[in-house]
Amino acid sequence: MFEAIAVDIKRNKHNTKGMIIVISFRLANMLYKVSMKRPVFKIISIPLLAIYKIFVDYILCAYIPPSTEIGPGFVVFHGYSIVINAKTVIGNNCTVRQCVTIGSKDNNDGACPKIGNNVEIGASAIIVGDIVIGDGATIGAGSVVVKNVPSGAIVAGNPASVLTRRDV
Repeated sequence: MFEAIAVDIKRNKHNTKGMIIVISFRLANMLYKVSMKRPVFKIISIPLLAIYKIFVDYILCAYIPPSTEIGPGFVVFHGYSIVINAKTVIGNNCTVRQCVTIGSKDNNDGACPKIGNNVEIGASAIIVGDIVIGDGATIGAGSVVVKNVPSGAIVAGNPASVLTRRDV
């Protein structure tokens, strides 16, 4: 846990708002996991998780539920209007920019994307559905991704299509 925070701090250097969002998420995620394992801690965690929600969700405008699985090295640039579904899985060293939406295609928390390691997600990108974004992929700004993206691919457009591939 603390290793993840150390990596997050290193990758968010000179990115104050992103660092605040990511560290707040890590602490809320740790509290959430402890409260799920030990019900006694649920009573303590409720007000603290409420503070997290008010601070990150309403003040900083980044909706990242504490139950979301996000690997170490998570970077949030210009963290405004970010929405990440609780069932989304994000790998290590991923970067998300402003106005990104990652989630399910329906309102009932359906299947969500699984995002690999070292993925870059451009501003205003939308990634929805039961899809896999491969390691080292780059999602262009404004792209709407509804299909799997291979490792090392650069995708853009609406709907997103592969522009080129790199070796990962």
